[in-house]
Amino acid sequence: MSSTTIQTNLQLNKRILSIVIFTFVCYLSIGLPLAVLPGFVHNTLGFNSVLAGLIISVQYFATLASRPHAGRFADNIGPKKVVIFGLACCGLSGLFYILAWMSTGSPVLSLVFLCIGRIFLGVGESFAATGTILWGIGATNPIHTGRVISWNGVATYGAMAAGAPLGVFINGHFGLVGLSLTILLIAALAIALASSKQAITVVTGKRIAFRAVVGKIWMHGLGLGFGTIGFGVIATFITLYYADKGWEGAAFTLTLFSLGFVGMRLIFGSNIARFGGLRVSIVSFVIEIIGLLIIWQGISPFSVEIGAFLTGSGFSLIFPALGVEAVKQVPQQNQGTALGTYSAFLDLGLGITGPVAGIVISHFGTPSIYLAASFMVLLAMMITIKMLRIEKRAKQPQ
Repeated sequence: MSSTTIQTNLQLNKRILSIVIFTFVCYLSIGLPLAVLPGFVHNTLGFNSVLAGLIISVQYFATLASRPHAGRFADNIGPKKVVIFGLACCGLSGLFYILAWMSTGSPVLSLVFLCIGRIFLGVGESFAATGTILWGIGATNPIHTGRVISWNGVATYGAMAAGAPLGVFINGHFGLVGLSLTILLIAALAIALASSKQAITVVTGKRIAFRAVVGKIWMHGLGLGFGTIGFGVIATFITLYYADKGWEGAAFTLTLFSLGFVGMRLIFGSNIARFGGLRVSIVSFVIEIIGLLIIWQGISPFSVEIGAFLTGSGFSLIFPALGVEAVKQVPQQNQGTALGTYSAFLDLGLGITGPVAGIVISHFGTPSIYLAASFMVLLAMMITIKMLRIEKRAKQPQ
């Protein structure tokens, strides 16, 4: 690789990173209270663990409901304004956490304030994350869509990984108020930075109907949704799996999953543009399936760690690879709607994983969910193979 090419890549990455920093701030706002709020609900307000868990889930439902709207607004008014709105919602979540702390004398009112804060955060995630990707694509070139989405994912998981322990530290020293003020501060700084950046031109032209957009990208969304289940069962149930086996070290297994995920995006993210999103997705699904099957066998903690690493490596490129293909299916003026709708399948996949996996565990035991997840990922791979065949037929001369 020539020095000119290296310099060009560095400049491109620098430009992308200057925008995906807003995704980092958004997901840092999500990660900071993640390990703190359940304890606040259960220990301070006195509610049971079910409500403590639901407080976290409220955000996911708000994200799922608002994803398509975020994309449509990005198409109409531009991604910069959508990102600023999303960051403002993230900041407002911190404000409502403060109101919840001030209302601890009335636990029900405090819980209501927390719910409102979580709703704002879910909406903020949709708008900030979707807008950032579209802003990054518009600020570079559509051929770099895969790279933009890849770096956006690195920012997402990096922020989540840093946010949870940092949130526990801040809460331990300054309480929920200090944590909430931190969220308000980083959101305000990010809004100021975003406001100073140049907006991209909104593409004009006739936009196709939302139903037509769904019709063009639903198979990509299903592939993403089924492929996400492997991530969901590891993130949600790996600690239970280790407990059932009588092992220790579940946290390290999650770390290896994350290392596989980030490493694959950093090293092989450029292969999406080189080989095409569908082919990269198929290879990724194979790696994810192998990892899940190794975890299902679970002969030792080491084997499970290898399985988690492979699962993270396989899952890593699925979102950007299928996302690149999804946005190709619609005119440029509809790409925000397509991306937002496509992303909603990830939220849906994570949302149904918990309850469905719980039912499977109750009947067949904890290891069985990793076998079941491998079948779901296999289904995702079959859907992707079908899309690849459709693409090849479309390219054949008539």
